[in-house]
Amino acid sequence: MNASSELLKELRIDRKAPPPPPRPGLWIGVGVAALAVLLLALAGWWLFGRPDPVEVRTETVVAIGSTTGTSAASVLDATGYVVARRMATVSAKVTGKVREVLIEEGQQVEAGEVLATLDPVDAAAQRELAEAQLAAARSAVAGVEAQLREAESQARRLGALVEQQLVSKAQYEQAVAARDALRAQLATTRRNAGVAADQLEIARLGVDHTIVRAPFAGVVIAKAAQPGEIVSPLSAGGGFTRTGIGTIVDMDSLEVEVDVGEQYIGRVKPGMPVQATLNAYPDWKIPAHVIAIVPAADRGKATVKVRIALDERDERIVPEMGVAVSFLEKPPEQEQAAAPRGVRAPARAIAERDGRDVAFVLAGDGEEVELREVEVGRALGGNGQQVLSGLSAGEEVVLDPPASLADGSRVVVSQ
Repeated sequence: MNASSELLKELRIDRKAPPPPPRPGLWIGVGVAALAVLLLALAGWWLFGRPDPVEVRTETVVAIGSTTGTSAASVLDATGYVVARRMATVSAKVTGKVREVLIEEGQQVEAGEVLATLDPVDAAAQRELAEAQLAAARSAVAGVEAQLREAESQARRLGALVEQQLVSKAQYEQAVAARDALRAQLATTRRNAGVAADQLEIARLGVDHTIVRAPFAGVVIAKAAQPGEIVSPLSAGGGFTRTGIGTIVDMDSLEVEVDVGEQYIGRVKPGMPVQATLNAYPDWKIPAHVIAIVPAADRGKATVKVRIALDERDERIVPEMGVAVSFLEKPPEQEQAAAPRGVRAPARAIAERDGRDVAFVLAGDGEEVELREVEVGRALGGNGQQVLSGLSAGEEVVLDPPASLADGSRVVVSQ
């Protein structure tokens, strides 16, 4: 009985006892949940609370004095073509059948390089005939020389016998006449041998003329003949005879020719600077200068031809390309001597904020803009603006920044 009552007392709840200590795992779970809620709130603000990026257009800041930032003003614009001052359609010197063509379009050739060969059968036969004729002439010279030696010996012997009165004087005079005749014959045969040697040289030149060589170094722009065709330096008509093997252009002789209206030719001076732009590469500005004004006018077009030299050589410049040129004013000598200051920025990139001149520059990865206070100078040609401080060459600035754009604003660059 006592044992049972003791057991019942152990089952009774002691309300005065202190509460058990909390479990560590519970607090960790609560902290993780709170952090997750905070991260979800930040992500929601990032996705839905941030303002949308502003669509803008940009342009690159360039250094003053570069080809894209020149301050020289254009006094006249004209159009023309790239031409080669040294261009030749190469042909054979003789008429013959093409045996081999060794050129292709675009190939670089050197002066004297073999371009093609003709069939040398006829020329080789002429050379062999000339060689045989020279050998025969030299043999004739040798025969006359032998006869002359004998005649001279005979004349000397008879001369001695005449002094001794052993032979008649008539015999001696006959021997002297024969000797003199052989001397004249020897001179003739030697002259004939010289003519035969000259004929051989001509025949050798005929063989050499069957080899077509480049007259100067350049680039092949046209291949006009194929093996088996007949070529001739003269046009034979009918369309069956070629007059050339190919066309070579000296790329170092390229220049620009433009036609300037008579009423504007007074603005052009020899030596004045020019900016040339190829139609194929509109963003490439090529420095150039006027070579000469051709002293003749075209009555039909009322224009005067002007020759312009390109100051840069590039393989992209090829003959017959269309080109637009701007004749530029010569800047004053004091401006040429002074070092350029600042950079060239588009005038549309300069805005006013709180009475200050500012510009917005793409920062970092190009998704945000940075507000820069700038010091502007004089206006430049082509809607450019000189910026003395605040910008550097190569930076991208926003064109026509909207009033809502601020420092750190998100932007997206439109194409």
